[in-house]
Amino acid sequence: MYNNADLYGSVHKNMEFYEKQIDSKAAYKGIIVNVWRDIAELQNGYQAVREVVEHPGGVGIVPITDAGKVLMVRQFRYPMREELLEIPAGKLEDGEDPLVCAARELSEETGYTARRFIDLGASYPSPGYCKEILYIYLAMDLQHGEAHLDDNELLSVEEIALDELIDRIMANELPDGKTVIGIMKAKRYLESIKQEGK
Repeated sequence: MYNNADLYGSVHKNMEFYEKQIDSKAAYKGIIVNVWRDIAELQNGYQAVREVVEHPGGVGIVPITDAGKVLMVRQFRYPMREELLEIPAGKLEDGEDPLVCAARELSEETGYTARRFIDLGASYPSPGYCKEILYIYLAMDLQHGEAHLDDNELLSVEEIALDELIDRIMANELPDGKTVIGIMKAKRYLESIKQEGK
């Protein structure tokens, strides 16, 4: 049984709705994810089966140049069987600080480093079945360098204006969730600091 008390038990006193983990069995152990089959007790006393995908979490980075262009990566995503345009992103190593991961992934995928990282918050990509937490950062004051991709990591980097990305999101041309969240939050953050500067 994996320890899920933080999500399903110890904090339920502060919540109107909660479920308590009664039992947990490993259904699948993978390279990146593990799948658990849990029995959860609902607050009305009934029990329900819950399938939980355990994921180490990750980061997404919105790197924006001084010219207002966002560095985007284009790559093939096997589960969706299509090529997607996304913000740079990567998986957290065991116990890794998300900011350290963000700096590493930005450098690996784009070759750029950033003098400033702004924490845009965390999100749960699919909380109905997955425990993944995704941390989003805005990267500014970029310095160009050389990309150093992992073996078999095939992608290209494109610079696209932030406003154009907003238009593409609204036209449903950028379906990747972390990209939508990152771009929208970055846009709002940059607007807010511009307002403060007036």
